[in-house]
Amino acid sequence: MTSRISIVFHSGYGHTRKLAQAVAQGSGADLIEIDQDGRVSEPDWARLAASDAIVFGTPTYMGNVSWQFKRFQDATTGVWMNQQWKNKLAAGFTNSAGINGDKLATLNSLFTFTQQHGMLWVGTGMLPANAKASVRDDVNYLASFSGLMAATPSDASADELVPGDLRTARLFGERIREAVQRLN
Repeated sequence: MTSRISIVFHSGYGHTRKLAQAVAQGSGADLIEIDQDGRVSEPDWARLAASDAIVFGTPTYMGNVSWQFKRFQDATTGVWMNQQWKNKLAAGFTNSAGINGDKLATLNSLFTFTQQHGMLWVGTGMLPANAKASVRDDVNYLASFSGLMAATPSDASADELVPGDLRTARLFGERIREAVQRLN
């Protein structure tokens, strides 16, 4: 049985899009980008309904999801009422300029959203790079377990994401793909 994974995300400046692409490289997922008005197309809603796993991505703005992502979340009320995403796998990722940047609050928001939908959450499953010899380019340097975190300086372009964060994103995608395969 072929599994279907979708990544639905909002990207304000392109950084979150780059992360979504890296997660997709590891998972084989389809990308669904929330537009700058907080909307996705009807075919995208159908693709989400047909997915075995949905990965949610958003930049962290002011300690939470972007308003565009929040608008998408609020638009899922009908999906929630009909329990259409219940028991699908879920995962999440975020990016902000600061090493901390309150990204955990964003991941907690994504987690709570998925739990409202009755979804099953997949964390990173990665050990952190937390030894004295660790460098910023290591996998899971930000030591996130609940979801993928990346940090990109505020004056860096989307093409300047830290290579270690992109590798972490690909490995996270592989973990999601493997989780879906285990359940099918």
